[in-house]
Amino acid sequence: MIIPVRIKDSLYDVHLGENILQEFCERNAEAFQKVDQIVVISDENVWNLHKDYFQQNFSLPYKIHLVPNGEACKTFESYFNVQTFLLQENCSRNSILFALGGGAVGDLTGFVASTFMRGIPFYQIPTTILAHDSAVGGKTAINHPNGKNMIGAFYQPKEVLYDFHFLQTLPETEVRSGLAEVIKHALISDENWVNEFLHLASIADIQKRELLVWLEKGIRVKAQIVELDEREQSYRKYLNFGHTYGHAIEASVGYGKITHGEAVMIGLIPALMLSELHGKVEVGYAHKVFGLAKKLGYQFQHVLNCSFEQLATFMLKDKKTTNGELHFALLQKIGEPFVKVISMEEVKKCDEQLRKWIEEGK
Repeated sequence: MIIPVRIKDSLYDVHLGENILQEFCERNAEAFQKVDQIVVISDENVWNLHKDYFQQNFSLPYKIHLVPNGEACKTFESYFNVQTFLLQENCSRNSILFALGGGAVGDLTGFVASTFMRGIPFYQIPTTILAHDSAVGGKTAINHPNGKNMIGAFYQPKEVLYDFHFLQTLPETEVRSGLAEVIKHALISDENWVNEFLHLASIADIQKRELLVWLEKGIRVKAQIVELDEREQSYRKYLNFGHTYGHAIEASVGYGKITHGEAVMIGLIPALMLSELHGKVEVGYAHKVFGLAKKLGYQFQHVLNCSFEQLATFMLKDKKTTNGELHFALLQKIGEPFVKVISMEEVKKCDEQLRKWIEEGK
């Protein structure tokens, strides 16, 4: 299956399917003969899990560079080390990079590609559910202790190869993390789709075929919005639904101590509360989604370990904040997002309500 992404200055495809790595190499063999170096960036966990499959099916000559696992790879040090490796291996403007891993590896590799010799091509080979979102759309970045994804660039991949083979080894924690972004895509696009999640009994109940359909739908939602607004001037801000508060949780708890998806799921609840206040989302919907998240095993205790003052500090540093104003992605109704300036006082009231629900165990 192929999902095209058509942006003003960049046209590329997302290829989805089972065991499609070899087909990719065969399809591109002639074009890649003109490339002087192929470098695959991966992390230790992913490489240990998928090295055999990759080596058996990736028939092009390549060099591998491993980075720390998860968000730990999105640092200045890791970025510098990858650049050093490329220089030591005599890479040039005629070299290409492959990101083999989750969202963090993709973000790092894309940012390296955007800046090495002022820009070289890169390809995304996502290995997680979460990366169905981050691998599409060209946002690349590393983290700073004062904020997530603060240093980066918009830089589109040449292709996204989503080989479902890599999803077979995902632990439940990674499925849960990735599912949060899938649920976000449903909330901003289709109420009937959200209802499918509301009827889920547990993560273990998700059928493979069902998951693959959801991933395709999520990628189509992302691609459609990115085509309308590559650089987040308008429509793309809708994709930040749940992320303003969620990123603050992630930064406060510490990158790597909570998964990005867990943080997003937490962030969806205040965003839905605000949607009840400023949109036409039915009162109680935020609590309904909170109940779904609890049922699916998302941990909200992280909120109680962060003071609101700490969260407010990170929210004010968020890229979606302008002149001290919080620009929240909200829902007019399920499937109809919009952006509204929200006062910190309103966010605090939502935070207080969320803390009550957590403490009451409801």
